[in-house]
Amino acid sequence: MLIIFILSILGLVAADQGIKYWAVHVLQEKGSIPFLHIGDFKIMDLTYLENTGAVFGSFSGMKWFLIIITTVLMAWCLYYFIRHKNRSKLLAIAVILVISGGIGNSIDRIFRAKGAVIDYFDLQLFDFAVFNFADCCVVIGVILFMIYVLFIEGKNEKKKSLVSENKDKEDSSL
Repeated sequence: MLIIFILSILGLVAADQGIKYWAVHVLQEKGSIPFLHIGDFKIMDLTYLENTGAVFGSFSGMKWFLIIITTVLMAWCLYYFIRHKNRSKLLAIAVILVISGGIGNSIDRIFRAKGAVIDYFDLQLFDFAVFNFADCCVVIGVILFMIYVLFIEGKNEKKKSLVSENKDKEDSSL
């Protein structure tokens, strides 16, 4: 299981960095290209953008703060997973996605000029931030994590308490 966990993270980080490499070497000189259009209806374009902040450009220029926060959040997710690892594959997938996205964007912040993260997905469907594959991993991972905590962990705790109560009843009847 640990090998699959690590290989999954490495694969997602490699995909993120590969797409960013393409964006820097191909998309940057073009600026923006159509991506998902149905007739005249624009859904998404690929637009090169360097973001020195976080969501919607917040914390712009605060490279080390963002690296530290990202590292702390990834460490917390890993700690939570280790404490609950035998509970759910959904939790494993959520943590893999969050850690992969965090690593992908941290690589950009550490090794690119100005600590800029390369973004390229530009939703045209509605006015939204330009984002990247690592951002998608983090958002999907957080949503799955919340689903786990809200709907699965509670049921697991309830089952444990019922089993414990039944065992206590059996022990007292002996």
